[in-house]
Amino acid sequence: MQIAPLPAPVRPDPVRDRWHELMRLAIDEAALATATGDVPVGALVLGPDGTVVGRGHNEREALGDPTAHAEVVAIRQAAEHLNAAARSASGEGGGGRRAGEWRLSGCTLVVTLEPCTMCAGAIVLSRLDRVVYGAFDDKAGAAGSLFDVVRDRRLNHRPEVVSGVLAEDCSAQLLAFFDTQR
Repeated sequence: MQIAPLPAPVRPDPVRDRWHELMRLAIDEAALATATGDVPVGALVLGPDGTVVGRGHNEREALGDPTAHAEVVAIRQAAEHLNAAARSASGEGGGGRRAGEWRLSGCTLVVTLEPCTMCAGAIVLSRLDRVVYGAFDDKAGAAGSLFDVVRDRRLNHRPEVVSGVLAEDCSAQLLAFFDTQR
């Protein structure tokens, strides 16, 4: 009889734990999409100080807008929020931004599904520093699976990519949605 070795203890990892916490918030945001028949994808944008400055879930069906992907909705909201903070009389919360600044430098996008080519382009063009995503998308993913737009060396900006965060949970949410559509 063989005795299996004990598994190695899991060391606390504050960075991994923070990504997990934020991905759970993105999963909660994704759940809002199903009320309008949209695919449950959720996204958050974190400001330079780590606070959530933008949220979004798929709203293509709800708005009749093919560009209303979770990432685009969250990026737009983050830009609006950061610009409003920069325009305020005190300027606090704008992260040292000027009013009218469109770059999201210092910001991180957390999204439940690997971005498509449109969203990957928006990520690059908005100058996000980092993309953290959950489920891989081997049919349309543009952050490493099918394409790698976000890290293409021919482009002028390449955000850091953290992939596979709570991938099973993110995938399960999508699979449950598509099971109800059949």
